[in-house]
Amino acid sequence: MKRPAFPVLLAILCLPVIAPTAKAIQAFEHAANPKQANQWEVIDIRFPVANLPDHPEDLSLTAELTSGAGSEVVRAAGFYDGDKTCLLRFTAPAEGEWTYRTTSSVDELNGLTGELVIDAPKPGRKGGIRIDPEAPRNFRYDNGDPYYPICYEVDWLFALDAENSDDIPKTRQCVASMAENGFNQVIMNVFADDVTWKKDEGLEPEHEYGSPRVFPFGGTNSAPDHSRLNIGYFQRLDRVIEHLNDEGIAAHLMIYVWNKKVSWPEADSPEDNRYFDYVVKRYQGFPNLVWDISKEVLGYGHNDASYITRRIERLRKLDLHHRLVTVHDYGYCRKSPQQVDFISVQLWSSELHRVMLKVRSEFEGKPVLNIEHGGYERSPYVVFEGNYSSSEVCLERAWQCVFAGTYPTHYWQGAAWNAVIPDIKSLPPEQRPKLEYYRHMREFVERYHIESLKPGDKKSGSGFLLHDGKSLGLFYVPKENDSIGLQPNAFPGKTLTATWFDPFTGVYDALLKKPAIQWQSFTKPDGDGFRILIIEATP
Repeated sequence: MKRPAFPVLLAILCLPVIAPTAKAIQAFEHAANPKQANQWEVIDIRFPVANLPDHPEDLSLTAELTSGAGSEVVRAAGFYDGDKTCLLRFTAPAEGEWTYRTTSSVDELNGLTGELVIDAPKPGRKGGIRIDPEAPRNFRYDNGDPYYPICYEVDWLFALDAENSDDIPKTRQCVASMAENGFNQVIMNVFADDVTWKKDEGLEPEHEYGSPRVFPFGGTNSAPDHSRLNIGYFQRLDRVIEHLNDEGIAAHLMIYVWNKKVSWPEADSPEDNRYFDYVVKRYQGFPNLVWDISKEVLGYGHNDASYITRRIERLRKLDLHHRLVTVHDYGYCRKSPQQVDFISVQLWSSELHRVMLKVRSEFEGKPVLNIEHGGYERSPYVVFEGNYSSSEVCLERAWQCVFAGTYPTHYWQGAAWNAVIPDIKSLPPEQRPKLEYYRHMREFVERYHIESLKPGDKKSGSGFLLHDGKSLGLFYVPKENDSIGLQPNAFPGKTLTATWFDPFTGVYDALLKKPAIQWQSFTKPDGDGFRILIIEATP
């Protein structure tokens, strides 16, 4: 990232208000004629407003949407978008004819009505992410399809094109590597300033995104004006969230971060509430949104758990779409599980599978995400190494989360923090992250409907097991093993059909059949890594 001259710097800090340029938002001017859109697509309805309060970011704007038959009523939120314009942003929950009527603290926005005709969803659109009411340890989309999160952390994703008013080429490069390799959730900040540790002396300027010259408030991070928000900043962030939506990737959006040198307003102050409320109003309309109150939520001097609880309660009142909420802190989730929709943990244990099984058992009926398991795959830059940096060990730990009935997150040191290499294909092959490992994981978990399996009941002398309680068993066989033995009658049936899966290559070995009634041993194929053994019992 080149450092601009001083006059250019001033221009960047005062980002102009711009219209969203990404393709998926269906935008309309408020008018009497019906507007046509699609179910689960982001809809923006624009309202000009002549007379604004001193702090237009604080104005309230909601709408009640009623189905043509009057059988369904939902509410949507609006917000100030600069240039004397407000937006009502939402996703329509169903097809058919709908009408809306606004309620606002601004007289000229109050009581306005309009009509919508909502067509069938576009291909690939599945709606928002929910907890599966029939299997509350799992997630699903609004359309009922299962959603199995494989997460990737890119904290500074907001910054890659934040100074580009015309396009988001770096964002597209970075997101493409996620989408191509099975990731369907990115953990990111609304804003972060810089890391607190020493940086790699070889870090190239074009890959340095620390201390960005953009800021969500007035002024700069070093000289902030918290009394006003920088609307242009949020318009550019819209493009990132929208592009993720286009690619089928959830934005796990951390509203705050405490350990990245951000000059936040004083907690609970009017300035703090203005920022928080605006973020919730502006982004809840995106169906791919998952809320996270803060990274390191009870650390780095911010150890007031009651403040976090008040933030969650405030969010739930404002979020009319009821997106999922978590916090990046196991301590808070452990003490207040009723406040969050799923549990986020940071557990680095060398015995990760055992530890994750224990955590899962403590939270009956809630999904568990290991948001940071201590593995940070090495990159051309040494950024933050944690306890594990080998790509193979990082993969082992991710699969151990999977085999504990929980969900994994991957970190690469070339993307997770201030040092971001958007185009991994620009690197020599030996320096690229092994993201293809997670593409193989994605294909596997979908092939065997992992979300429907349960861990435990080992049925063998070693390894970890996921099974359906009937005829299917998946065994994680550690790299130390030469073989794995199954107990007699471990699975009901007469014949065991077995095959080995290589999680590093995605290759399945030839099928092997053995009697089910005897103690059977299966020799692990040659190779240095762990393998997965698939057992299916047949009559």
